[in-house]
Amino acid sequence: MKTIDQLLKEGVAGKRVFVRADLNVPLDGTTITDDGRIRAVEPTVARLAEAGARVVVASHLGRPKGAPDPAFSLAPAAGRLGELLGAGVAFATDTVGDSAKSVVAGLADGRVAVIENLRFNPGETSKDDAERAAFADQLAALADVYVGDGFGAVHRKHASVFDLPARLPHAAGQLIATEVGVLEKLTVDVKRPYAVVLGGAKVSDKLGVIDHLLEKADRILIGGGMAYTFLKAQGHEVGSSLLQEDQVPVVKEYLERAEAKGVEFVLPVDVLVASGFPDLKTKAPAHPTTVAVDAIPADQQGLDIGPDTRKLYASKLADAATVFWNGPMGVFEHPDYAEGTRAVAQALVDSPAFTVVGGGDSAAAVRILGFDENAFGHISTGGGASLEYLEGKTLPGLAALED
Repeated sequence: MKTIDQLLKEGVAGKRVFVRADLNVPLDGTTITDDGRIRAVEPTVARLAEAGARVVVASHLGRPKGAPDPAFSLAPAAGRLGELLGAGVAFATDTVGDSAKSVVAGLADGRVAVIENLRFNPGETSKDDAERAAFADQLAALADVYVGDGFGAVHRKHASVFDLPARLPHAAGQLIATEVGVLEKLTVDVKRPYAVVLGGAKVSDKLGVIDHLLEKADRILIGGGMAYTFLKAQGHEVGSSLLQEDQVPVVKEYLERAEAKGVEFVLPVDVLVASGFPDLKTKAPAHPTTVAVDAIPADQQGLDIGPDTRKLYASKLADAATVFWNGPMGVFEHPDYAEGTRAVAQALVDSPAFTVVGGGDSAAAVRILGFDENAFGHISTGGGASLEYLEGKTLPGLAALED
C-alpha cells in the first residue's frame, strides 16, 4: 500500500488530488457538534496543499436517499475544514455536475475544494456494479490521483471507496495509515494482558468481533444494552431491559467457549434501572435506582452499569497492557446514566496500557464527557470499520488501496 509520504516524494504540485475523507460529522441543524473527523483528516489535506496539489475533498454525510437533501449538506464541514486549514475552501454544490467541474477547474495550486455529499448520487452506494462504476468514472474525471483517507468508510463497497481507486494512481492518507498501524497492534504481536470492553445497544452488532476476539483477548468486559442478553444467558431475569432473545443461545455458546479457552468474561454485577427511557432532549432527572443483576424488577429496564460494576471494571483494566474499547456502558447522553461510561474512560486514562477507543459512540462519549483526547493511545474515527477489521474481514476500501 503506497503511503502519502511516497506520493509526496513523487511530487503532486499542479495535480488534482482526490481525497476520499470522512466528514460524516454530527449536526444540530447546520452546527457541527463534534468535529473530530474533520480534524483527523486535516493533516493529510494540509500536507497535499502545502506540496502544491489541487485538493478535491469528498465525503458522505448521513444517509440521504440518493438525492440532494439540504439537511445532509457538507457545506458546514467544508467551512470547518477551511477554518482548520486557515485558508478558504471552495465548495461545489453538486458531486459531478457543473458546479463540481467548475470549482475543480478553478482550483489553483495549493488550494482546496470540497464537493457536495457523495450520497446525493445513487451511484455511490448502489449494489449494482455497473451503476457504481459509472459514478466512479465521473468522479475520476475530476482528478489525477486518489488518496484514501476516510477510515470510517473503508468497510463500505461504495463507488468513491472501492471503485474509484482502481481508476487512478492511489495512496493511503495519513489517517488511514495511522488507523491500520493501531489495529495491527490489536491483532499482531499484542502486548498482554489484552482486555476488550464492548458496549452499545445490540449484541448482534458485536457477535462477529466477539467470536474473533475469543481467539485473541485475555479478558472481555461487557456493558451497555447488549449486557442484558448476556445476563439472560446466565439465567437472570432482566425486566424490560433491551434483550435480543434470539441471540441467547449464541451468547451461551460464547460464554462456554470463553471458559474452555481461559478467556475471562466479565459481566455487570449491578445496574441502574428505571421504569422508562430518559428524556435526552430536556435531560430531566431520571431518578434511577441501583439493583443487583439478579434483582431487576419486571417493570424496570437497565440503563447503565452500577457503582460496584464500575469498580470491578476499573480493577479488570488496571493491569492490562493493551485495551480496546468500543461501545458505551449506558445511555451516556443523559447525566444520570453517564457514570458507567465515564468510569471506563477514566480507567483507560489511568491505565499504563496502550489504549484504543474504537470510534463511534465511544469516541463521542470521550469528547462529550470532557476527557482529553491525548490521554488515550488512539481514538479511532471508524467504529464499524474498526470492528470489522478486528473480526478479520477484508475491508473493501483498504483492499482497493493495495498495489
